[in-house]
Amino acid sequence: MLAQEIIRHKRDGHALDRAQIDAFVNGLVDASWSEAQAAAMAMALFLKGMTDAETVGLTHAMTRSGEVLDWASAALPGPVLDKHSTGGVGDKVSLALAPIVAACGGYVPMISGRGLGHTGGTLDKLDSIPGYQTAVSTSRLHDALKLAGCAIVGQTGELAPADRRLYAIRDVTGTVESTPLITASILSKKLAAGLQGLVMDVKVGNGAFASNLRDARALAQSLVQVAQGAGLPTRALITDMNQVLGRSAGNALEIREALTLLQGGSCEPRLLELTRALSAELLLIGGLADRIEDALARVATVLADGSALERFARMVAALGGPSDFVERADTHLPTAPVQFAVRATRRGWLHSMATREIGLLVVELGGGRRRASDAVDPRVGLSDIASIGQPIEAGALLATVHAADPASAESAGKRLLQLIDVSDTESPLTPVLIDRLAAP
Repeated sequence: MLAQEIIRHKRDGHALDRAQIDAFVNGLVDASWSEAQAAAMAMALFLKGMTDAETVGLTHAMTRSGEVLDWASAALPGPVLDKHSTGGVGDKVSLALAPIVAACGGYVPMISGRGLGHTGGTLDKLDSIPGYQTAVSTSRLHDALKLAGCAIVGQTGELAPADRRLYAIRDVTGTVESTPLITASILSKKLAAGLQGLVMDVKVGNGAFASNLRDARALAQSLVQVAQGAGLPTRALITDMNQVLGRSAGNALEIREALTLLQGGSCEPRLLELTRALSAELLLIGGLADRIEDALARVATVLADGSALERFARMVAALGGPSDFVERADTHLPTAPVQFAVRATRRGWLHSMATREIGLLVVELGGGRRRASDAVDPRVGLSDIASIGQPIEAGALLATVHAADPASAESAGKRLLQLIDVSDTESPLTPVLIDRLAAP
């Protein structure tokens, strides 16, 4: 079956059958499809869309393109659970959620990705930790999960290899914002991880791939329906991404902020609320709590008594990071040589921010990739980011730029002033939790 004929078929708006989808996925894995052909197919799928049957077919084919984990032999004394976000700016929830759920009795083999477009990637954040290995064998994943109860890693060579190649192609070809491709990409990894429950964080807003509520609901429904059809109990929360989540955006900076949350320090309220809500949903799905009130109480307990923080420390050590990382994080995490304060030029209220462009600004600083082969600078980004609705005085700190050199710091600071709007009138606050979807 010729690749160019399958591409032509989709380009002309026809639905692909299972054999054509399998040929495409096999071509991704064995490299019989060239980069140009794979990119052309991604664009055809993006522009022409996919039917429900095509989406299910692609999800199953990518799941079967490699190993599918079976945790039965591990005899884990708790449910195997996971969470996934559709991507946002400053989204470091996974870093805290995995150890929280582990401390509550769940097991979280979190297969994460790298930055995609303007959004940060969990693996890029973890690369900030010296020695931490995100590329591990299946046996090491098993060992880490038994020791810590959670392990945040990348796709192994055996898990959904077709998605790994397609994911990289989508990042650099402008084909990210596709509901079917996002659905197949996310769920192929999750199904291959052998999960017993999944919660999805579907972002909506000017910093999300879904810019409006209609598209976000369509994606959430697609994810829940396809997952349920594959036998994976799944719920989805639709959450606001019209501002940076938390007070930082940038890899090492976000690790620091996640640690602050786990340590019970002062935490940005929206970040804490969302982390608690998603963690609680997983406890309900996994049968670790019967009511949402009980689930939230358990989350609060493991944050207060330090057991969630201890699980994070175990995970870092099990995956090659420093055994004293939690105690000496500031020593181990890299720091940018230049910090530049961005201050308000007028008095008022912080009315809005161009969140996607702020994410791209972090990429321009070196904290993300323009091309798949680009190296990422873990030191750079933004901290101390003000929140929408906050009263602002002239000269007040809007954010701190962390940069590799003074010129890029000053340039980023000037750009950031154009991306944050301070107005004369107070802005109504959008709740971080917008909607919840579960299978009927």
